[in-house]
Amino acid sequence: MKTVRKFKVGKFLLFLLLLIIILILIIIGIYKFETSPVSNNTDPKIINVDEGDNYFTIASKLKDKNLIKSETFYKIYLKFAKPTSLLNGSYELNEAMSVQEIVKVLSDKNSKKNNTIKLTFREGLNINQMAKIVEDKTDIKTSEFINQISDNTYLKQLQQDYWFLTDEIYNDKIYYPLEGYMFPDTYHFDPNKLDIDTIVRTILDNTESKLEPFKSQLQNGTYTTHQILTLASIVELEAVSDADRAMVAGVLYNRLNDGWSLGCDATTYYAAKKSMTEKLTQSDLTACNGYNTRCTSMIGLPVGPIDNPSISSIKAALNPTKNNYYYFVADTNKKVYFTKNAKEHDQIISKLKDEGVWAA
Repeated sequence: MKTVRKFKVGKFLLFLLLLIIILILIIIGIYKFETSPVSNNTDPKIINVDEGDNYFTIASKLKDKNLIKSETFYKIYLKFAKPTSLLNGSYELNEAMSVQEIVKVLSDKNSKKNNTIKLTFREGLNINQMAKIVEDKTDIKTSEFINQISDNTYLKQLQQDYWFLTDEIYNDKIYYPLEGYMFPDTYHFDPNKLDIDTIVRTILDNTESKLEPFKSQLQNGTYTTHQILTLASIVELEAVSDADRAMVAGVLYNRLNDGWSLGCDATTYYAAKKSMTEKLTQSDLTACNGYNTRCTSMIGLPVGPIDNPSISSIKAALNPTKNNYYYFVADTNKKVYFTKNAKEHDQIISKLKDEGVWAA
């Protein structure tokens, strides 16, 4: 009986040992997974380490930037790694880094970015897209950025300093009051003196310098500055080359002068708050609001810009190429075709479809 009992005890201990080993392997597997890279995306993201921060307190910053999978496992790693002291400053990280690689960068005093934070906004981005770039590169959240630049009290302060900001931006149908006014460019900021107001005013200063040569034309023309920027923002998304932009502007003016709806898909995407890679639904196409120029009852320009246009598009809006066209369509190679009537327009679309180059 003792032999049987010993056998059973031994069997139980073996089972227990195997169970412990399995649990350890599972824990190790979970630990490795939770401390592995979040994704393969190597786009740089800036983490600012402020006075009083340490490796543990910046865990939430890393998580908010989607640089780590788990704050808990990040902190567990720190318990074992015991990295050197963390210095104040800005660090460039990315989602393809593991927790080990992130901590290695943070603990290397030579990796600290002593220069500026660079924010690059390409032509044609809208305010929401720009705010997301700000969030990726700084500690400022998208919602914080948008809330401040949508606050009427703050806008009134800006209006006192920038001649091109008029009461037109307060229309309650406008999504983002400063849409169209945030000039696309690359900006550099001191990480130790960075806040929303600094970003906004730096951009608006640049906008002012770009618009200054056209100030007289903008203030004394048939259309207001707000309307010109609105037209330019449509041109920005409908054409690529300077020549095509001036032609597209000419077509849009023909429609405006003759009381037609503009019928531009770019405005419909913006109205529906969709990117131009998403599909538009029938309700998107027919919805009538301040932006959708596909709505047949909407004659004239949208209530405001739909993106932040380049100087090329602004020049096209100010100096369009006069023509007799009322329609245009682009193919997948970004070549733009201009036509005088709906019949010719439909024929071009049919031809592009047959050739497999219609940008539907």
